[in-house]
Amino acid sequence: MTISKKLDGDKLIIALDGRLDTLSAPDLEKDARESLNGVKELVFDFENLEYISSAGLRVLLAIQKMLGDAGAMKVTNANDIVKEVFEVTGFSDMITVE
Repeated sequence: MTISKKLDGDKLIIALDGRLDTLSAPDLEKDARESLNGVKELVFDFENLEYISSAGLRVLLAIQKMLGDAGAMKVTNANDIVKEVFEVTGFSDMITVE
């Protein structure tokens, strides 16, 4: 998986390319942990994300907790497969998916 970041003021966009699974989830968590200081809006761009596993979902939830009340987090451009995973697991009730 490839992680690309773009910081625009207090808005951070993290674009993922590939698969967010057991192997890549720790990389995303580490990268996000190092990048959240001062971020008020966190956007995950999933346009090129092919797949997300339960490990990926756990990391997204952990990142949301890291962000806490300091800001808002959302997922954009998710494909139908990824959206279905969010819906079936109930994560669409916890994380904004557009």
